[in-house]
Amino acid sequence: MPVFRAWSLPAFAGVSLLMAAAAQNSTRPALERLIASGLEGPVAAKVERVIDGDTIQVNAAIWIGQSLSIRIRIDGIDAPELEARCTEERRLAEKARDYLIRRLSGEDVKLAHIVNDKYGGRVRAEVRDEKGDIGQAMLEMKLARPYHGERRQSWCTGRT
Repeated sequence: MPVFRAWSLPAFAGVSLLMAAAAQNSTRPALERLIASGLEGPVAAKVERVIDGDTIQVNAAIWIGQSLSIRIRIDGIDAPELEARCTEERRLAEKARDYLIRRLSGEDVKLAHIVNDKYGGRVRAEVRDEKGDIGQAMLEMKLARPYHGERRQSWCTGRT
């Protein structure tokens, strides 16, 4: 008698997506094309911790009863780095991080336009809470600069 294995719905959906991606005419592997396409969202998530002024760790609800803990880089902004090149950048980085801690720690957020970050290990996404767009709030408060993948500018006076 043949043995049948029970597939979970998420596994079946993933296989179906891979098969659909493989059916497209492209020289890139199916999984690479699937990953590159991203996820429109929204995806519900709970903020587990704030890493710095533009990166948070969330527990994202990726399917019914399934979640994923992942680092999210807030899309469209660049905040000063905690491992700063000067005292001024470090001060600004702490201010940006502390704002996110106050606003987001333990809060529910929605993720949209989710794509792989160019540095790996995290994804980029638009992040919204009940008050609105987090990236836009950071820009309005001058805690971050607009960023779209170009070379980062220095936060230290007189440096590039």
